[in-house]
Amino acid sequence: MAFQNPERDQIREILRGSDTIAVVGLSDNPERVSYMVSEAMQKKGYTIIPVNPNADTILGQKSYAKLSDIPVPVDIVNVFRRSEHTPPVAKEAADIGAKVLWLQLGIENDEAAEIAEAGGLTVIMDRCIKVEDSILLPEGKSSKT
Repeated sequence: MAFQNPERDQIREILRGSDTIAVVGLSDNPERVSYMVSEAMQKKGYTIIPVNPNADTILGQKSYAKLSDIPVPVDIVNVFRRSEHTPPVAKEAADIGAKVLWLQLGIENDEAAEIAEAGGLTVIMDRCIKVEDSILLPEGKSSKT
């Protein structure tokens, strides 16, 4: 059976119920899409945890080399890596008990989806978290839209 993203109402509830987003592949370059999307989500009230082994801090937050180094629970693992690099990220997301594996716009990998779903995660692929948040929660996470 072909993969299908959750319905929009479910994505809205995922976003509304999430606080902490670990961003795998978050660049410290303000010109990169990963930085701009994460900065926008941070301004909307989400806690952004950078996962980038080559940076100490990004967006004012400590950066971690890998998901398993993060000392707090993670709601969403948002991935800005090429599709072929996502299966190990899915495994690590499941191992840390994240709730959602979110592969950004243009990123799809059925193996990663299977790994994450087997680990109990909800999977969203080929969608931009910032765009979805702007459409589904235009007034912010606390809105009842």
